[in-house]
Amino acid sequence: MLSPTGWGALVGGGGLVGAGYAFGYPEAVVLGVGCLLAVTVALVWTGRPPRLAARRRVTPRKVARGDRAEGAVTLTHTGGRTRRGLEVVDRCGERPLVLRVPPLAAGAEHTVRYALPTERRGRIALGPLRLERTDPLGLARRVRVFGPGEGGTDALLVRPRVCPLPVLPSGTAHHVEGPTSDTADEGSLTFHALREYVLGDDLRRVHWRSTARTGTLMVKHLVDVSLPHTTLVLDTRRSAYRSEDDFELAVDSAASVAFAAARSHFPVEVLSETGTVLRTDGTGGDDAEALLDRLALVRRSEHASAAGAFDSLGQARRRGSLTVVTGTGDATGLSALERVRRRFDRTVVLRTGGGAEDDRHEPPALGSDVPQLRVRALDSLPAAWRREAVR
Repeated sequence: MLSPTGWGALVGGGGLVGAGYAFGYPEAVVLGVGCLLAVTVALVWTGRPPRLAARRRVTPRKVARGDRAEGAVTLTHTGGRTRRGLEVVDRCGERPLVLRVPPLAAGAEHTVRYALPTERRGRIALGPLRLERTDPLGLARRVRVFGPGEGGTDALLVRPRVCPLPVLPSGTAHHVEGPTSDTADEGSLTFHALREYVLGDDLRRVHWRSTARTGTLMVKHLVDVSLPHTTLVLDTRRSAYRSEDDFELAVDSAASVAFAAARSHFPVEVLSETGTVLRTDGTGGDDAEALLDRLALVRRSEHASAAGAFDSLGQARRRGSLTVVTGTGDATGLSALERVRRRFDRTVVLRTGGGAEDDRHEPPALGSDVPQLRVRALDSLPAAWRREAVR
């Protein structure tokens, strides 16, 4: 296809030829014919599609925010003639990346490497790859879009940064409800809630009364109360944070707290005002990785209040630790913590971001015995968290 310059040369050349013949200007005719010849040569130059194979590699496919990730596109010339004027365009999110390719002889292979953006969390869509060939004057362009399996679409998952933290100690020797662990029917496993059946669940745990009432196969969700339970509430309201960076710091802090427990195979539950983000029971070998994958996709919400995050916490008796991660902005709804915090052995509030001016404002009243830790950078979290762990 012709580029805008090529269309201009075509229209201009035709106009010059016509005007030259009409008004008797041979110089205009020569100039117009030259433009038309240039367009013709450009179309012939780009007319035959290059025979190239392409493949893309992304290393690594999952990366912590701010770490290095690299894309590599390898082109193999399977034709019989040297190809020049090649460009590869790879779309990274909303940004196109133009990769220049040197002349490729028959059978030659060339790899182009480029850094991928990892400043923000999320799933970054890559591709599809587009191979563009232009003539030396830029009048014509041939574009080939590679399909699946040959450099089509791909994705990079940018996950939260985490720092090493200890699991917050809590009084976990007690049961959520029922007998002591020594006399429980299944050792230290105790009923926690009802949930829908999934393939692989033990049929002995089916709750037939609820199944008959709802018409859906329901099973008893059991938890091991001998393990430290970590419940984490992440405030995702846009109004709770002064900036996008403060919210990213909040997600990093929440990921660090939850990752420490999940990596040790302890039960973890992460919630926000929009609902449950993730719940693990400590029995899965990849719980920690699944947690980071899910938190990579968390976005800010437009909810006006954080109270909804605490509603489900009042539906059952709970033990273990409760960590609330919020910003230094609007605190609407955080007072709902008061009605559920006594269901937990320990409660900690992390307030992320803000500057020196925020220190002059009183933090929201959440009870005199609820510690509120200020986190201005992820590197400062481990020291403050360890002091709280031994308190």
